[in-house]
Amino acid sequence: MVIKMEIIKTEDLVFDYIRRDEEGNVEGITTAVDHVDLQVKPGDFIAILGHNGSGKSTLAKHFNAILMPTEGTVRVDGMDTEDADKLWDIRQRAGMVFQNPDNQIIGQVVEEDVGFGPENMGVPTREIWERVEESLKAVGMYEFRKYAPNKLSGGQKQRVSIAGVLAMHPKCIVLDEPTAMLDPGGRKEVIRAVRALNDVEGVTVILITHYMEEIIHADKVFVMDSGKIAMQGTPREIFSQVEKLKELRLDVPKVTLLAYELQKSGLPLPSGILTGKELVDALGGQLRNRGNQ
Repeated sequence: MVIKMEIIKTEDLVFDYIRRDEEGNVEGITTAVDHVDLQVKPGDFIAILGHNGSGKSTLAKHFNAILMPTEGTVRVDGMDTEDADKLWDIRQRAGMVFQNPDNQIIGQVVEEDVGFGPENMGVPTREIWERVEESLKAVGMYEFRKYAPNKLSGGQKQRVSIAGVLAMHPKCIVLDEPTAMLDPGGRKEVIRAVRALNDVEGVTVILITHYMEEIIHADKVFVMDSGKIAMQGTPREIFSQVEKLKELRLDVPKVTLLAYELQKSGLPLPSGILTGKELVDALGGQLRNRGNQ
């Protein structure tokens, strides 16, 4: 049996934001990540949830060495992020997609933008174009390859950003609230593309979000609060704890909340219902049972 090494591993990770006055004296320290242990295996789809200020985005920025730990260690594919000699390799293994696609798109034409990363890496020209084609196809944007990015919708731009990271052949993609600036249609497009990368291409995905609906298909969910991991488990295990999620100031998907309220009113429904289909099936089962009595 082959044991896979973690693609991302944090041990006792602490990160402090230090505030200084004009003279440079320390005015205050905010601990944004507070002794976090987290492991991500190759091929996993991990979601990290939390309200604003919970520390989830600060944690994400450690996964490709944008930030360095105050204490503890972060390893990416076995490499310590504090090893300056490995910085380029680390960023190649763990690609990062941010909230605002306009901050990541620099080319005048979609295919040029996607080819920018591999070109910087010194990939031969013929292979660059192969990577551009496969990456744009993977996110469903190949037909837009000759478009100017400013002619695209927010969801399309974000998919181009993801293709640009994908073209560098990372083992892992970290998406830091990639749908925060998108409308519901754009959000669905991006999440569908991310799921396909994980399912079809086998890319490890770490999705940072505060939208509960986006985590339904994750393998494992970590919920952050005040810099700590407050909950962890499968989406169903997490959604089975509606009251705790409310305490952590997180919204619960409408269908999960409806099932929870029906359950509270006496209907014997299973906990942690995730989709409308599951709720309809569960209610149908209840009606059949009553019909057979």
